[in-house]
Amino acid sequence: MTPDMDGFLGLGITSITRAIESASQWAVIDELGYLESSCPEFCDAVFRLFDQKQVIAVLRSQSTPFLDALRARNDVFLYDLDHPLLPIGCVIMASGLGKRFGSNKLMEDFNGKPMIYRILSATDGALFAARIVVTRSREVEAFCRERKIPVLLHAMPYRNHTVHLGLSALLKEYPELAGCMFALGDQPLLTRETLEAMVITFSQYYQTASPIFRLAAIAEDDSIIPGNPILFGNRYFEELLTLPDNHGGNVLLKKYPDVVRYFPAGDPLELADADTPAELEQLKKAEFNR
Repeated sequence: MTPDMDGFLGLGITSITRAIESASQWAVIDELGYLESSCPEFCDAVFRLFDQKQVIAVLRSQSTPFLDALRARNDVFLYDLDHPLLPIGCVIMASGLGKRFGSNKLMEDFNGKPMIYRILSATDGALFAARIVVTRSREVEAFCRERKIPVLLHAMPYRNHTVHLGLSALLKEYPELAGCMFALGDQPLLTRETLEAMVITFSQYYQTASPIFRLAAIAEDDSIIPGNPILFGNRYFEELLTLPDNHGGNVLLKKYPDVVRYFPAGDPLELADADTPAELEQLKKAEFNR
């Protein structure tokens, strides 16, 4: 196949220049391959586009200096469409007693539905190979069972028990899990889109590393505000199953700080939890103002 150099030099570069000059922060390129690699001027225009916009591009699985240079950029995240997502589990931590709240906050109304419904909705679908809700609340148990959502009712006192019970239950049914996310039941503004992006990115890192992903927000001074959920690779399962009493996954975050990757939330409000009725009301208002 012979490349049409006039097309690349004319319409191709013109289209890229128009995208660079547009007000949009995003650009989409359908496919880049060896034909595009043959036109240096067009390649230069693509690099300018990558420098100035957020770009979603389809790259052919070929090795050319141009394509290899794109893949090697520090600001590029590659998602291999030929390989599906890794099997990831999700434990929904719903065992809090709600002492500060004064009642079972997970069943409190959040704009029409119980607050626990939000995380159940965000984790629904094919994103996770398996999920389970771990709770000490019979109301939460009944709510999940009515919707055929796996749930485990227990009376153990500590956070490490919730981690152990949830992960053990998932591994009994799905021993091949590559990772497990631990999500809280009281972050009603956490979105499915953020969780999907987090799992996809984790799947790519997993091929060459043993990461721990933690959702975070970026403050105005560019400092990191860590939050939840946290996604652990299966390398850490044995330690998660043997956490000391009254400790959670933070033990491993402190033990392995070099492997922790902070994943930016789409909106800092996604990290917010509701520990008091006043905080719950604030989050309700925040949802309407988004």
